[in-house]
Amino acid sequence: MQRRFTVFIRCLALTMMGAPAFADNALRHFDIQAQAAASALTEFARQADITLVFSTILVADRQTLSVRGDFTVQSALRKLLEGSGLTFTQVSESSIAINLESKAVAPQPAPVKAPGAAAGSAGNDNQLKRDDNMNHRGLFTRIAGLFALSGAMLAGGHAYGQDTAATPAVGADASAANTSTLDEIVVTGSAQAKGLKKLDASFSITTASLEEIRDVNPSSSADLLKIVPGIWAESSSGEAGANIELAGFPGSSDAPYVTYQLNGSPIFPVPTLSFMDNASQFRLDESVERAEVLQGGPGVVLSNGQLGATANFILRQGTATPRGDLGVTWGDEGMYRIDGFYGGPLAQDWYVSVGGFYRYSSGIRDSQFPADDGGQITATITHTLENGTIMFFARELNDKNLFITDIPVTVSGTGNGQSVSAFPGFDPHTGTFAGSALRGISVQETPTGAPVTADLANGRGADLHSFGNDLDVQITDGISLSNKLMYSAGDVNCYCLFNNFAPQTLSSFISSEIATVNANPLITGPFGLATGGTARLVSPTGVPGSGALVNPNSYVASMGFWIVQKQIQSFTDDLRLTFDVFPGNKLTVGGYIAAYKSDDHWWLGNNELITGTQNAQLIDLTLNNGVNVTNPAGQLGASFFTLNEHWTGLNTALFLSDQWRFNQWLFDAGYRVEEQRDHGTIENDYPNGLNLDNDPRNLYNKGVSVPNGTFNQGVNCDTSGSAECTEFRHTRGSWSVGANYEITPHMAAYARINQGVHFPGFDDLRNGQPQVQSIKNYEVGYRIQTETFYGVIDGSRKIFSGVPFQQFTGGGQSITAVYGADSWVADVEARWEPIRHLSFDLTGDWQDAKYAHNPTFDGFILQRQPRLQFRLTPAYELPMDFGSLRFFMTYTHVGLRYGDPTNQQILPSYYTLDAGIVSEIGDHFEARVQGSNLTNQLGLTEGNARVAVGSGSGVANNFEMARPIFGREINVQLRYKF
Repeated sequence: MQRRFTVFIRCLALTMMGAPAFADNALRHFDIQAQAAASALTEFARQADITLVFSTILVADRQTLSVRGDFTVQSALRKLLEGSGLTFTQVSESSIAINLESKAVAPQPAPVKAPGAAAGSAGNDNQLKRDDNMNHRGLFTRIAGLFALSGAMLAGGHAYGQDTAATPAVGADASAANTSTLDEIVVTGSAQAKGLKKLDASFSITTASLEEIRDVNPSSSADLLKIVPGIWAESSSGEAGANIELAGFPGSSDAPYVTYQLNGSPIFPVPTLSFMDNASQFRLDESVERAEVLQGGPGVVLSNGQLGATANFILRQGTATPRGDLGVTWGDEGMYRIDGFYGGPLAQDWYVSVGGFYRYSSGIRDSQFPADDGGQITATITHTLENGTIMFFARELNDKNLFITDIPVTVSGTGNGQSVSAFPGFDPHTGTFAGSALRGISVQETPTGAPVTADLANGRGADLHSFGNDLDVQITDGISLSNKLMYSAGDVNCYCLFNNFAPQTLSSFISSEIATVNANPLITGPFGLATGGTARLVSPTGVPGSGALVNPNSYVASMGFWIVQKQIQSFTDDLRLTFDVFPGNKLTVGGYIAAYKSDDHWWLGNNELITGTQNAQLIDLTLNNGVNVTNPAGQLGASFFTLNEHWTGLNTALFLSDQWRFNQWLFDAGYRVEEQRDHGTIENDYPNGLNLDNDPRNLYNKGVSVPNGTFNQGVNCDTSGSAECTEFRHTRGSWSVGANYEITPHMAAYARINQGVHFPGFDDLRNGQPQVQSIKNYEVGYRIQTETFYGVIDGSRKIFSGVPFQQFTGGGQSITAVYGADSWVADVEARWEPIRHLSFDLTGDWQDAKYAHNPTFDGFILQRQPRLQFRLTPAYELPMDFGSLRFFMTYTHVGLRYGDPTNQQILPSYYTLDAGIVSEIGDHFEARVQGSNLTNQLGLTEGNARVAVGSGSGVANNFEMARPIFGREINVQLRYKF
């Protein structure tokens, strides 16, 4: 204690007198990205191994430049602070205080209302004068620095900004920021628009800047979520249609517990409708500054009340200094992509940005036609006000993406010891049934109407236009207002193949058809028994092989060409007022409204008989008694489920959230009351389907699902039982209580309890499952940051009830159920830098999660989710004369999973190895080479989802239909930055 008091006195003397320049002129290597000043100074202190003293209030609205290369400490700090309005004063041999520049010797710092005005030109190394004048402002700055420094010395560590009321830099471009810091400001999960530090967050949140997103090299917006501990994204379906699972959450398909947001506004208010999830409506490109992914916590109270994960993508905006980049990417699968962004001033107090991409790809699984073809453009206009900012944005997305369905694999072993390998003649890494022969379909769905046509190349894409605004103003000293508004509309269609049975020989398939036909007296009476059959290839014009006989010993399969046309429209508005009730207490009062609709036309089924080969061909099969198993186009049947429906939904919510700081404690509590109203109109089908002709020998057009022109509407969901209903109106409440204790300025512990609800979607009401889901979540966590380590560990227990289950089998049967779940989950996120330039990043989770409240599912492990998964990324940066070289590699382990709720479909554990090299060439160029699944591992993400739950594994003759991860892929990118 006496030694620390002596240090304090010395610091006092040094602060008031000033000190000579650093005697140490040794060069040190710095690698600091352009970012908000508070986090940049924290990182500078770590890399320079010095103590920096600053007030976070002083630096809150300022942006610093990037510093990369070898410099002395003083030269590096001058370069970092250039143009920021900040300067420095040395207070000891190892301590520096950050001050405001003197008005007499430096330009005025940018006002709060000027986005990015503090940013200067990278590469300009002008020396800044130190502020040694004892004016009033400088004196108070020194006093603030004195207390910060003395506090750090008494704690025995480096000093960082001590104020917790820091506001994030308005409009600052943080696309290159390092997010592994507890000083980072996050806005997702915060009731207040200005956000709060990670250190103060009593909930689980993971962040990534655009530069960090590039390093992940995600194959889709869903695939990016693999960086978040506790989230398992099955991105094997391609750009769209991913199943996203959260640890401990009883999902089964799509992504009902994941909301994607753009600047705090939901992409679509309902996270999932059939054949449409939020991730499929969003593409990553250079217009994104950073991503923040909140899990649970206050999410049950705010915005759309998501009780799972909220992935909020913050757009880059124009700044006072023009900046941008242009990138060209080539992929070895035949992918060509161009990305670009520009942001700068438009007029006085007006700033503009525009960014986007265009991409063409043949696909890792070669479909013989474009697998991905399309692009996106996003623009923002920002206007600074005297008391805040308003930002307008617009986004146009037009992208076509092949939906990847199951392929055949060979299964060896039994039980949990199963393993999978390639099916004969089918490459599990690059193969797909889709091809030129299966690309188009024309199918008769009604007795007299025109055929329905579709093209697989249109895939499961999106054609959407969106616009919105984000308003943040300080009305008075104690009242602030935030409003986030967004409108979106367009088409989210699905022209997709879905698998049916496991491959079998043609002869065995013919035998099963003969048995079925010979048991039908309407056929055998007039036409006799069948004893054999003839199968010939069917190929469209330009595809060889049409009419050739098919070998009876060759393998065949059945695929359904499902056609889903979905037009959507939505409007959301989130209004919040925050009041400073008394020092340390902030009360937020808010309202949320969402109006949305969906017009759907479905034709599910349309099964086709195909060869069991890559880029399969259609087969025309007839029996020798004149029975046509398929039509001449190889179609086994038409639609088994035809749907014409129109839905509208309206959600209105009011919420309160109170935050109270008491010394080292930060408490928050929130409550939300929400009403949902749904109205639907559904066209009825003919009972038991229609036969499209009177010839019993044509098996392919019997029992077709055909609408009959009457409509189901006005059915109250409160009285309909388990039958289809169309009128839903219910009000529910959600709440959340959390506490965060700041142990030191670099260490905190937190706890939270919340209860949320999940309202039924349109599909749930149609399926007769109108119940409201409920979740109770109990959570504790711990965060720490030192000079070399950043870590977060989070543990939770989750209890679910009222969860709906629905499945379409290969034969067209619809199976529904209701269940619950009870889960224990542990998440970890860490970064360790043992020596300069070397780092290790780790994310992962462990869970013990089982079904409950349903005798069929009770005690089984939640489907699709690994008990253990983790990602380990070592990285090393090598300084070079021309810039730098950075090497990194990611090892991912995914544990054993089950593909169905009764744990009969085994999905074996697997690993992948990804790697990349990034070269910074001068101040303006970046080159990167990245590869995914470099060792070509075979890992399954799902089994045969068309096998009726509880009826078996779907394995037949050691073969099954399953969906593997993509094989090896290499990307090369060159990017120019200005």
